[in-house]
Amino acid sequence: EVQLVESGGGLVQPGGFLRLSCVGSGFSFNDHAIGWFRQVPGKEREAVSCINNSNGVTYFADSVKGRFTISADGAKNTLYLQMHDLEPEDTAVYYCTLVWRLDWSSCYPMDGDYWGKGTVVTVSS
Repeated sequence: EVQLVESGGGLVQPGGFLRLSCVGSGFSFNDHAIGWFRQVPGKEREAVSCINNSNGVTYFADSVKGRFTISADGAKNTLYLQMHDLEPEDTAVYYCTLVWRLDWSSCYPMDGDYWGKGTVVTVSS
């Protein structure tokens, strides 16, 4: 059974930094692309950043390019999202999930219940 547990969210001021973590079980990070998505109330969930650890392909939403970095530790089956220079528009619930399709310009989640419970990021002064 695939399980994903996110952590690291919190309240931070604009311009601040947070690092999110996602620990996975039931699969290997070296066999699957995985990514971060976020959602705010009333809006669709959107892809933030995704990575394929086996070939190094990554995706970043235009809104986070240059501010966020993604990495995956295959030995620990842990995914990270380093978020620098946070903006109020980054406020959302952040989820990690398995990725069905990933290239340099797009990232699509896998169908099915492969979502964690999420971690809340609030950027506010």
